[in-house]
Amino acid sequence: MTAGKVGNVLNHILKLTATRAAVPVSQTEKVIALLEEGNTVPFIARYRKEATGSLDEVQIKAIEDSYGYVKGLEQRKEEVLRIIEEQGKLNDELKKKIEGATVLQRVEDLYRPYMQKRRTRAAMAKEKGLEPLAESLLKFSDTEPNELAKQFINEEKEVETIEDALAGARDIIAENIADDAAIRESIRKIAWLDASIVSSVRKDADDQRKVFGNYYEYDEPLKRIVPHRTLALNRGEKEGVLRLSVSFPEERIIGVMARELIRKSHSPSAAEVEEAIQDSFKRLIAPSIEREIRATLTEKAEEQAIHVFSENLKSLLLQPPLKGNYVLGVDPAFRSGCKLAVVDETGKLLEVSVIYPHPPKPDKEKSKRAIINILEKYPISIIAIGNGTASRETEMFIADCLKEGRAGVSYVIVNEAGASVYSASEQAREEFPNLQVEERSAVSIARRLQDPLSELVKIDPGSVGVGQYQHDVAKRKLSESLTFVVETAVNRVGVNVNTASSSLLQYVAGLSKTVAENIVKSREENGLYTKRNELKKVPRLGAKTYEQAIGFLRVPEAKDPFDSTGIHPESYKIAELILEKAQVKKESLGTKETSEALSNLNIKELTTELEVGEVTLKDIVETLQRPNRDPRDDYPQPLLKADILDAKDLYEGLEMQGTVRNVVDFGAFVDIGVTEDGLVHISKMKKGFVKHPLDVVASGDIVTVWVDAVDREKGRIALTMIPPKKTTD
Repeated sequence: MTAGKVGNVLNHILKLTATRAAVPVSQTEKVIALLEEGNTVPFIARYRKEATGSLDEVQIKAIEDSYGYVKGLEQRKEEVLRIIEEQGKLNDELKKKIEGATVLQRVEDLYRPYMQKRRTRAAMAKEKGLEPLAESLLKFSDTEPNELAKQFINEEKEVETIEDALAGARDIIAENIADDAAIRESIRKIAWLDASIVSSVRKDADDQRKVFGNYYEYDEPLKRIVPHRTLALNRGEKEGVLRLSVSFPEERIIGVMARELIRKSHSPSAAEVEEAIQDSFKRLIAPSIEREIRATLTEKAEEQAIHVFSENLKSLLLQPPLKGNYVLGVDPAFRSGCKLAVVDETGKLLEVSVIYPHPPKPDKEKSKRAIINILEKYPISIIAIGNGTASRETEMFIADCLKEGRAGVSYVIVNEAGASVYSASEQAREEFPNLQVEERSAVSIARRLQDPLSELVKIDPGSVGVGQYQHDVAKRKLSESLTFVVETAVNRVGVNVNTASSSLLQYVAGLSKTVAENIVKSREENGLYTKRNELKKVPRLGAKTYEQAIGFLRVPEAKDPFDSTGIHPESYKIAELILEKAQVKKESLGTKETSEALSNLNIKELTTELEVGEVTLKDIVETLQRPNRDPRDDYPQPLLKADILDAKDLYEGLEMQGTVRNVVDFGAFVDIGVTEDGLVHISKMKKGFVKHPLDVVASGDIVTVWVDAVDREKGRIALTMIPPKKTTD
């Protein structure tokens, strides 16, 4: 391949990647170059803003994913071109079409006629020598088909009658039609506009609770079906309850095909070709297009479900830590009792115990005394209650205890999803070898309140139950997306290298699980790190890894104050010059005086003087002004409570505050402190159109809601975020 041709291919890949990622070509080119050099997404987003035009992690990841797709597409094109050329069937027109394809589906459509097929009816007809008859019929001459077919009768080839010959010819025509890329694309477009997804209940279905009752007789246009319904239908089919199919506008499609293929409608051959067209659509094209449509619907639904799950997870990970608090963690249960764990302000475990305030063998008074004794023994200010089984009953019990216990203690409901997964893990066993599984859960619940990010990274992201239909999506896709969310959150916050677990460190840009474990091992063997440079001595932490990771690793007690900030060592000299210009010292970082002095600097003048990009300079100055800033502090603090609301006290129009626990396509579930979370439907989130609930709320948000309706029989609470109209007397 000539240099010019290579350049054209690379330019094509670049443009197609930019289009798919919805990012300008110039920025896409810079990002691809940085990725090819071995840089990570978090590093590029944080420390190469000048080069990328300040693209964020999501945009950079979109470029990375699009680049991977486009490279795969180009490889497939090369493979298809080679195979067709080896068959001696590649012409300039076909080559141009394949090379110009922008999606894999188009390439496969064009390749379809040249694929090695199993022994089809058309293949057998060709073996019988009936291809010339098929070609004669497609010429639409005035000769009767029976006359054309006579000469192909051959008993040795099992073509014993005229009908045998015509049937074989029709099979060949049908397959050729089905392999025509233009016809398939035309049918595909009609289907997406006018076909429907249809479901019915199977005769042998076992759905006693009628979980899928809404879909027993269901028909919805493809263009209107929303992602969560696609996943619900798929699950119903998978569980053997529903039978699904795509209903095509058959008459219209066959009519379009006939107009396209039958050049002379008055020809005697027209009827034979029309029969072949009907057979082609019903037997070959419709089943194939239906599989494509179902796959596309599922892919889009999975992408949406993963997006919702990812956004909920991000909100959960970025919940603000409650620093400097002793916490009592409670893992609620009935039969096995509520496990208690007391941790100090650093998360160190001080005590574990168990109480039995609930049936079947309750000892409420003894349990209450145990709680009050713990509150008197330790300076606990917050009780963290897991939201699993027996959560509401435990909440009522704790609220009752607080009326008799020390003043100034609050409680909060903590999302405990995945706590049991962590508690039974090898890591939990290593951390707390002498504790029972449930006791480890209580510790995890307490620590989640103190520092959600540090605790949640110990759990497989897919086990953190926020989102919808997470068990109905491709596990690999879900895992990749959620891992990216965790990486983004960890690197955005930064990590204290002297307290972080290997579970947390492995999400830092550039660090593998092995290197993360080596950092912890070196810390245990040699003592706490006193400066960033010491990390260079960690086994397998090479120069490139150090470059990628070090800006996200903090050494809070370091001699050099820069080592405890988000300033990358490559920018230390620039940071020192900035401080010189502001006439302040490193040691005064974080003070009001230093912040004010830095805010008086002329950034534009300094950019020219120091020969540094304006964006980079602004980032460094902002970090120097707020060296210990935690981005999680910008998120709402958890809602602390001291008493409980009884469900029977709810009435229409009642105003209250609640915590968003989960966001789904059709709304958000809000914890208002009663037995069941209330649902704010998407239509009740604000006045006017809401495209998606995530545009309005996120998991962990504290929101003001009003009771819209209460169905006590079904235990359902409908909430609204739209203030009710005030009535006048």
